[in-house]
Amino acid sequence: MSPVPSTASPTVEFISLSHLNPSTELAPVPSRGIDLPYFRKYVQALEDGGYDYTLLPYGASSADSFVVASAVGQLTEHLKPIVALRPNTTFPLVAAQQLATLDQLTEGRAVAHLISGGNDAEQARQGDYLPKDRRYARTSEFTDLLRRAWTETEAFSHDGEFYRFDDFGPGFAPYGDPIPVSIGGSSDEAFEIGGAKGDIFSFWGEPLADIRAQIERVHAIARAAGRTTLPRIWVTFRPIIAQTDELAWQKAFDYVTKIERTHSAGTFVKGHVHPTTPQNVGSQRLLDFAAKGDVYDRALWTRTAAATNAAGASTALVGSPETVAAAILDYIDIGADLVSIRGYDTLADAVDYGRYVLPLVRQELAHRAATGERGTLQDDHQGAFASGFDATALAGAR
Repeated sequence: MSPVPSTASPTVEFISLSHLNPSTELAPVPSRGIDLPYFRKYVQALEDGGYDYTLLPYGASSADSFVVASAVGQLTEHLKPIVALRPNTTFPLVAAQQLATLDQLTEGRAVAHLISGGNDAEQARQGDYLPKDRRYARTSEFTDLLRRAWTETEAFSHDGEFYRFDDFGPGFAPYGDPIPVSIGGSSDEAFEIGGAKGDIFSFWGEPLADIRAQIERVHAIARAAGRTTLPRIWVTFRPIIAQTDELAWQKAFDYVTKIERTHSAGTFVKGHVHPTTPQNVGSQRLLDFAAKGDVYDRALWTRTAAATNAAGASTALVGSPETVAAAILDYIDIGADLVSIRGYDTLADAVDYGRYVLPLVRQELAHRAATGERGTLQDDHQGAFASGFDATALAGAR
């Protein structure tokens, strides 16, 4: 057995995304509403499955992420709600008040995920016409004001590029420590702001070498900014699992056919986000990887990104639970410590990950903590393609 890699984090936590109704990219159900029994069941599945966080996404036509996060807090005891919000839609002092209120109600579980905005059309739907570089500058000022609102003990004034006010405070305090702030993106502006100011920096699932290089870049920016505590690294995948690698690949090709049909028909909301070439660098990168190859490393599959025009987190990890767990550990070994996994058959996948994937990862991490050495999971499960699996019979209409 080999020693634990020095880049691996001793603390790894899991994230999912909460879904409000049963509509999926595999079987879209026209709806803009909340199916309350389904939502309760979904959130409980995350709690029972051992997830640490759930992301409450934000969109111009979606449910309000703050309200949904509050519901998550009351429906669970341990799950931490991550509130996605855009600085153009909420004044920073109001956002600080809302987040601190959520944090008090959940006894310290609130997290903020700031979305600067990568698509001009989506931003314009709610009246935001700033160019992209200025949107990130606004996020920087927004982040500073959140933290001041949570920590200043006396009233203060501010006259900045984007926000101005007089004699605010002291603000409503969080439950304990200041609330973690997550920032993500792949543009130069995202790296500069996230590296200098984010408690968490988030990536979509890319090949290992590319994620490693991006982690090093974020941490270098953080060090240059004088930070002694580096941002935690969040990486997101859409795993497709089955009992064996071969069955998982059969499932994956069936899924991608349905996903392509859904997005071509425009019957799923994400199909409207990037109707042509995406503007955001993250989606452009995923499409570039997809154009160069379908499978990377142990189990990363980019065909799903191509099928959706890289509308959001859209790369898959394909294989048995053991193969997918080993692939997740590969990312942990290069510095990821917040791993988001959400599926295409949303509720069923959330349950299956909690039963079959999370325990394997945690078992390996516990072994490492006890022995200082890696176990055999990553050695035993190299992935179907790495072990010579022939998927040509499954590729069908490629």
